[in-house]
Amino acid sequence: MGAREIARAFNLGPGQLPALRRMLRAIEGTGEVGRAADRGFVAGEKLPEMIEVERAGSDPDGVPLVRPAGGASEAAPLFRLVAGTHDELAPGARALARLHHRATGEVEAQIIRRIDTTQNRIVGVFRATRQGGEVIPADRRDRGEYRVLGHDAAGIGDGELVIAEEAPARRFGARRVRIVEQLGSADDPVAISRIAIATHDIPVEFSPASLALAEAAQPIGLAGRVDLRELGLVTIDGSDARDFDDAVWAAPDDDPSNPGGWRIVVAIADVAAYVTAGNALDIDAEKRGNSVYFPDRVVPMLPEALSNNLCSLVPGAERPCMAAHLWIDANGRKRQHRFERAIMRSAARLTYEAVQAARDGTGEIAVAAERLAALYGAFAVLDRARRARGALELDLVEHQVLLDEQRRPFAIVPRTRLDSHRLIEEFMILANVAAAEELEARRQPCMYRVHDAPDPEKLAALRDFFDEAGIPGLALAKGQVIRPELFNRILERVKGRPEAAMVNDLVLRSQAQAVYSPNNIGHFGLALPRYAHFTSPIRRYADLLVHRALLAGAGSHSPDHEQLAAIGEHISATERRAAAAEREALGRYRATLLGNQIGTIFSGRISGVASFGLFVTLPETGTDGLIPISTLPSDFYDHDGARHRLLGRRSGRVFALGDAATVKLVEADAVGGRLLFRIEDDRETPARPSGAAPPRRRVTRGRR
Repeated sequence: MGAREIARAFNLGPGQLPALRRMLRAIEGTGEVGRAADRGFVAGEKLPEMIEVERAGSDPDGVPLVRPAGGASEAAPLFRLVAGTHDELAPGARALARLHHRATGEVEAQIIRRIDTTQNRIVGVFRATRQGGEVIPADRRDRGEYRVLGHDAAGIGDGELVIAEEAPARRFGARRVRIVEQLGSADDPVAISRIAIATHDIPVEFSPASLALAEAAQPIGLAGRVDLRELGLVTIDGSDARDFDDAVWAAPDDDPSNPGGWRIVVAIADVAAYVTAGNALDIDAEKRGNSVYFPDRVVPMLPEALSNNLCSLVPGAERPCMAAHLWIDANGRKRQHRFERAIMRSAARLTYEAVQAARDGTGEIAVAAERLAALYGAFAVLDRARRARGALELDLVEHQVLLDEQRRPFAIVPRTRLDSHRLIEEFMILANVAAAEELEARRQPCMYRVHDAPDPEKLAALRDFFDEAGIPGLALAKGQVIRPELFNRILERVKGRPEAAMVNDLVLRSQAQAVYSPNNIGHFGLALPRYAHFTSPIRRYADLLVHRALLAGAGSHSPDHEQLAAIGEHISATERRAAAAEREALGRYRATLLGNQIGTIFSGRISGVASFGLFVTLPETGTDGLIPISTLPSDFYDHDGARHRLLGRRSGRVFALGDAATVKLVEADAVGGRLLFRIEDDRETPARPSGAAPPRRRVTRGRR
């Protein structure tokens, strides 16, 4: 622990820190304590009896592992957790542990207590009061009251975003907090991303050593690399893309034994040339796990000197790359592949929209017509192969926030999905499969991207809903083998129907979550037996690990299975953290835009049913909000969880998942991202037909 952590544990104020530091230096002088940062971990060194550890994945048998806190380097030892002590320790979480040395020579760790550094943090808006102030939490689930005493509120403006920590207080009444960081005005256009970053504790600052390495990095020459500068590789990305880490090229295969086949080159930024295992850049990148994208900013995995410069495949600039040469037949099956380090020069920076317009004959791009035709020709056979193997085809609408010059939102619009998007996806999937196959063939440890089959309980719930929905052709028979194509048939039957978006969302919710792991179980959604992320090393640490594994023969470092398992759990957690932060930021942008539309009537659809009310979605913007059960037409309502509905006891009125609903906006909380609606015209919600069966299960009651 550092002085600040010790001060926090003993509830010491800032004015007491100098005395605490003097005391710690005096104790350090006696030799009774030492600085962990000065020691490191040396092979054969005697380990202390008590140590701070952090969860670091599991071993091949599934036994959870921990390592010394902050010991992410290769030299840091890993300890097995004593059975029964790990249930509450999430990946990356810290705890104080006692080490037990077994007769076998193994060391096990027994958790004494957790060290939760974010448990007492509150991110919110400061409001001045006569007694000092209060903090209104940005987390809409937190209904706590947090007061700030007068002397702690000095210099903090009303309406300022802050990070606060709980302080000692009386047993009853509002909890007392101290402001530990000021984030600026809540009305600032960048406040939304600041809230998401602070709430999820996303690392923003790079270490000085990391920044120094990035700034000192130099362009890499042709020596030892294949020259692909004249191949005509192009990047195709969104118009708002900040970095470019993949480029593509395609041509008909000139091999007479492969009629109708294609040759594809996917060139990926060679990040491993700059970010070597164990250096400061690598430590920061592993800690972040991935970049995080908000409408107004990016929190990058790598410093901008690399992510936006030396590693970005900008047009006209020579860049080191890892090139995947891929050959496919006329049916889209991969015949062979080859990986090599190369130097490339992007011929053009293209956008999805421009490429699609050129393909449709409504626009022009700086690429020869035959080159564009070849890209789409190769895509066509890959697309056929995808359909043939039955990969999951969810029709989900993504939304994009449009910002003005002051970075304020003025609209949220659906992202149009084009064939140009799918072209790049299929090229990247092919390269990812080749990377996994290559490492498997070499018997090299690989960080796979795995996606398990759906959980049986989730499938049972989905089956029950389909049985009750009354939509022809929707069924999941018990006992049948679950494959992605089964869901595709269901999604095809609802295409064009009002329920289509809801069914797609329910199918998505029934799926397992994809994660990173060295244990390959295949990728259910893509219907692939092996799959690894290779194509985005600028923004994903998993891809960087795959690059290093492919280069292992050239002397690059490659973690063993145990280390990969620990890293896999960590970067899977950082990926979930990023997704949650991005999702919450989008919700706050939606609430901000609707803040001046209180009282407006909207047409929506019920997208969720809970014991406390209904969730409604506005299809144009994907905006979600709550209709509290207390605002429904006067009645007692029973929640039927199996059928996803609320049923009025007296009226028999049913509010069910998927029903259309006309609603009025009654409250918009931009900071919390919270929208409240009420049913405006309940005639669209059907009454239960006479003779209909009552709910199978009564879970809870609500009434107005």
